[in-house]
Amino acid sequence: MNASLTGPITFPPHRRASRDKALRLGCSALSDVELLGELVGGLGVAERVLEAAGSLARLRRFGLPRLSEIPGVGPARAAQVGAALELGTRALSLELSEERPRIVDVDAVIGWARPRLAALDHEEVWLLCLDGQSYLKSARRVAQGGLHGCSLTARDVLHPALRDAASAIVLVHNHPSGSPEPSAEDVAMTRLLGRASALVGVTLLDHVIVARAGATSLAEQGALDQASASVE
Repeated sequence: MNASLTGPITFPPHRRASRDKALRLGCSALSDVELLGELVGGLGVAERVLEAAGSLARLRRFGLPRLSEIPGVGPARAAQVGAALELGTRALSLELSEERPRIVDVDAVIGWARPRLAALDHEEVWLLCLDGQSYLKSARRVAQGGLHGCSLTARDVLHPALRDAASAIVLVHNHPSGSPEPSAEDVAMTRLLGRASALVGVTLLDHVIVARAGATSLAEQGALDQASASVE
């Protein structure tokens, strides 16, 4: 049997309404359910997704395999949702890096790091490279692991710092467990990096841990004081 489609593709009324609204007012005018509905094929499916994840904030760490198992989603739509979330994260990172924030204290570090890292379900380590006036030159992910940590060497940090001609650096990582308390390994790595960076003329200003429950500065806890003393 030969058949051809000659008419226009039509969408359900609620999807047309959402798209018309987005075109008239911008995507920021859409509700969470309406935005998600554009990705998963309808408001009903979007509501099931948000109910399963718990909230839009938790959707980012819900995981694509679990998302694909929700009725009406499947692997293709789950991948679309994951791609949209990642695009938003990257766009925010680029936008903020273009603004070149000034990292003058631990609050500025936390303000940069918590929106990006605190809610992740895996550990990531980021290097912030600063110029001589404490403006952010670059932000690079230098390590990524699982729930229980990731491996990092001094070279992983110092190589990009020297390549970006950083005057000073700040190390940031998250604790997926939710607690920002440093482990013995965190303290040891901070001291090692403090000594190694001083030897190549780059100042490690701080190592900040962020989590859902808060943040911790290892500089404020004295870890870098001991590193400086050992170099001298």
